[in-house]
Amino acid sequence: MLLRLRLLMITLGSGAALLVVLCLGAQNLSDRYRLRLGIGETAPLPAGFVVGVSAVLGVVSGGSLTALLMPNSQQ
Repeated sequence: MLLRLRLLMITLGSGAALLVVLCLGAQNLSDRYRLRLGIGETAPLPAGFVVGVSAVLGVVSGGSLTALLMPNSQQ
């Protein structure tokens, strides 16, 4: 149980750190695009930010899924 919690906290921490670095790096990008969703449009976002957010979400979802599906280690 402690290993699962530690893995989950490491995953969430690294995802938050990646997101902070991504937000800082996307400040000075000039080309901004709007995403057309089914309901409406988003705010103008840089293309690299959209790709980076999807990568961060993949890291967080993959790490948390690994932590949740880890087999029990009974001693």
